[in-house]
Amino acid sequence: MTKSRQATVSNVSKKIIDAARDVQTKILKRQKPSMITPVRALSNVKYTGNIGHFEMLGKNKQRTLTVSTVKTFAQTLKMMALSKELIDTADMATKREAYYISKNWGKAGFDEQPESDTIMDDIEAMFAVNREQLRFIPEEKGGDVAGRLIVIDRDAKGKTLKVDCTKFGSGAYSIPIEVENLGFESNAKFILAIETAGMFQRLVKYDYWDKNNCILISMGGVPTRACRRFIRRLSDDLKLPVYAFVDGDPYGYFNIYRTLKVGSGNAAHLNQYFCVPVAKFLGVTPQDIIDYKLPTHPLKDVDIKRARDALKNDPFVKHHKDWQKAINQMLSMGVRVEQQAFAKHGLDFVVNEYLPIKLKNNRHFLP
Repeated sequence: MTKSRQATVSNVSKKIIDAARDVQTKILKRQKPSMITPVRALSNVKYTGNIGHFEMLGKNKQRTLTVSTVKTFAQTLKMMALSKELIDTADMATKREAYYISKNWGKAGFDEQPESDTIMDDIEAMFAVNREQLRFIPEEKGGDVAGRLIVIDRDAKGKTLKVDCTKFGSGAYSIPIEVENLGFESNAKFILAIETAGMFQRLVKYDYWDKNNCILISMGGVPTRACRRFIRRLSDDLKLPVYAFVDGDPYGYFNIYRTLKVGSGNAAHLNQYFCVPVAKFLGVTPQDIIDYKLPTHPLKDVDIKRARDALKNDPFVKHHKDWQKAINQMLSMGVRVEQQAFAKHGLDFVVNEYLPIKLKNNRHFLP
């Protein structure tokens, strides 16, 4: 374990001990203990272009031990204790495993996993650390990578490994859950982050990364923290631009791209680490539908609501007039479009026509 990692582990452990000791002290003094956590919502964040990611506004919620909160309070303390145990033993638990471990906590056990996930997120926000530092890991993998990149990792015995992402044939390198200790070597010109696994496989099949000297990353929908952190570290370490290629709908724009670029309201206390401020939106845009005569689908009610909410409440959208214009254009057209719609013009159209034209005009990408 490196000195920096030891220091991080020690710091998290100390935060847990201090919080537990504060609760104990107040109980011994016959006072009501309380815990303060930031409000994790879009309403509690701000966005400024020079910072580049969502920041907390400072609204907090206080959980005080009362008859009505005793179960939640106990669950929070038990989750903190579990984290402390995992840190001390250099072990880890998936979010699902943490839920099942709680079945040994008697009346403090969780009925459903969303309850344990919420408590875990509250503790994370309370201590301003990520859940991996608390030794809780997600079930899902981080994403797939293909192209001009060598990842420097270590095996279980500490031996250095160099993983060449050009050597996976029709497959791809899978981003691990923990990416902080990885190293990178590359002469690529840019990173292309792709929403769907299908489009990622299409580009791999046509050797797009080889012909264009780039790194392809499949986000697999909303990118996981590991995926976002991996892209951020790649961009920072290798000084590479990042272009996002997602479906042309409100979900792709806000849940996927916006989360990749500036973070989310739910995890604003960590956005500075899990976002990619240099990312730019390549497509698919509402204007692409017109320019390329793409087949579309009508906007659903949930799409319209998501778009209108973004115009009204999303600090990122409110900051960028270009995005406001694009969203209003989409609402006016009343349609959404998928990445695969380019197949209307041939399976190789994205590779040979759309992406080359787009990349020649990257100064005009949406922010």
